[in-house]
Amino acid sequence: MESFWRLPETLSTFGADIDRLFYAVVWITGIVFVAVEVTLVVFLVKYRHREGHKAAFVHGNNKLEILWTGATAVIVLVLGLVSWGLWQEIKNPAYFPEPGLELEIAARQFEWNVKYPGADGELGTDDDYVVRNQLHVPVDTPVRITLLAEDVIHSFFVPELRLKQDAVPGMQIPVWFEATRAGDYTIGCAELCGLGHYRMRGAMTVHSADAFQQWRQERQVAAAGALDAGAAADIGSSATDAGGEEVAAATGATHVH
Repeated sequence: MESFWRLPETLSTFGADIDRLFYAVVWITGIVFVAVEVTLVVFLVKYRHREGHKAAFVHGNNKLEILWTGATAVIVLVLGLVSWGLWQEIKNPAYFPEPGLELEIAARQFEWNVKYPGADGELGTDDDYVVRNQLHVPVDTPVRITLLAEDVIHSFFVPELRLKQDAVPGMQIPVWFEATRAGDYTIGCAELCGLGHYRMRGAMTVHSADAFQQWRQERQVAAAGALDAGAAADIGSSATDAGGEEVAAATGATHVH
């Protein structure tokens, strides 16, 4: 059951582990916050100004300072040790599972351009195609994404996946996830990236295996047709310049909207 202070239900294989760590931090900081505020109120009342009472200078208490500094250090150390394995699993490419699907997402003001492999199943070949603001993945399949940024820093964020990662110009940053439930979700940019930041939204659709295969085949056919049409247009527009050299229009990645 969700409430205003709870996270949305997760659909990521590592989401439950992140939630447990998150709520542990919330409880620890919440208890400390309440204890500090109660102590503050008690001190305000106890040491308030009263006629006939002279204020006294108190240097401090070394034992108390050592106690709360040491307790804080222990808590931070324990949280770090507990989260280390999870951090490695999510962020370290050496621990990523074998991907069932590899994609590339290029962020720019103000859109997400998702590059899919074509019929050959490999990225970086001529039959790749790009879909703007639409991420389609199969359920129960590890997905590996390479994040790029074409202009400024953006941040790829899907709350239900418990996945948030900056996309930085000049860097190729790998991320992965495995969605456990089909449905439609929102991709947001969690980094202020310009005046149009508020409208930098994309849609993520998690399909069943059969539905994803059907979607993929339809897009591959559409992309192949667009690529053939572009090649034909290039051939038709080829011309010979004054020096006798052939000039042809350059082709790029096929975009499907």
